[in-house]
Amino acid sequence: MTRITIGQHYPTDSVIHLLDARIKLISVIAYITILLFANHFVGYIGAAFFVAIIIKISKVPPRLIFRGLRAIIFILIFAASINLFLTPGENIIFQFGFIRLTEEGIRLAIMMISRLVLLILGSSILTLTTSPIQLTDGIEALLKPLKIIKVPSHDIAMMMTIALRFIPVLSDELDKITKAQKARGADFESGGLVKRARNLIPILVPLFVSAFKRADELATAMEARCYRGDINRTKMKEMKIARIDIWAILVMLVFCLLIISTILI
Repeated sequence: MTRITIGQHYPTDSVIHLLDARIKLISVIAYITILLFANHFVGYIGAAFFVAIIIKISKVPPRLIFRGLRAIIFILIFAASINLFLTPGENIIFQFGFIRLTEEGIRLAIMMISRLVLLILGSSILTLTTSPIQLTDGIEALLKPLKIIKVPSHDIAMMMTIALRFIPVLSDELDKITKAQKARGADFESGGLVKRARNLIPILVPLFVSAFKRADELATAMEARCYRGDINRTKMKEMKIARIDIWAILVMLVFCLLIISTILI
């Protein structure tokens, strides 16, 4: 968890940071959707090239963005193994019992890993280039039409933003608790699976206590400042669509059309 980058913000003066939060949210949603439908290696190569350009323009250190991938290595290995050895196909390379390695399985495993990596990178860029306040305003603005059916858009946006903001906070807290327990002689690496899971209790209990304490302090601070949701609230900075946002929409539209063209091949 200490390597998770989703939820962190890296302030700088890049073009990506200047974009309207609504545009970035819509772009990420479109990016994720188009990746889920991509079924050709050309599409993934194009998406990787697009992400590389965005990382370069954002001025966010690549090591900070790619550091988040280390937290999902187990998920990548598990997903790749399932698709690699349990995918049926005609071109069998190796078979042992019900486990078989096929060309179709290799292709599907590579595509699955590429998809997960690109999804994490795209989501990380969004949070690293958007402050929590901008993210809240953007989510609230996109959910505002749902107020017609009495959906509390502001409350939903606030909860989502607080959840994202607390990811790095809890990661730091987990790192501190783990180091403190190791300094007291705790062993989290030896023994079987059951013993190692039982040894995590001295970490999980203080972590949950700390999380509830932080939540209570946050609620108290919000009440002390007379926070009442979006009732009669004004914004210090009103969101406006600028020329740079229009260019961003056009670039994202071209990217989506290119990926769709690879799907139709």
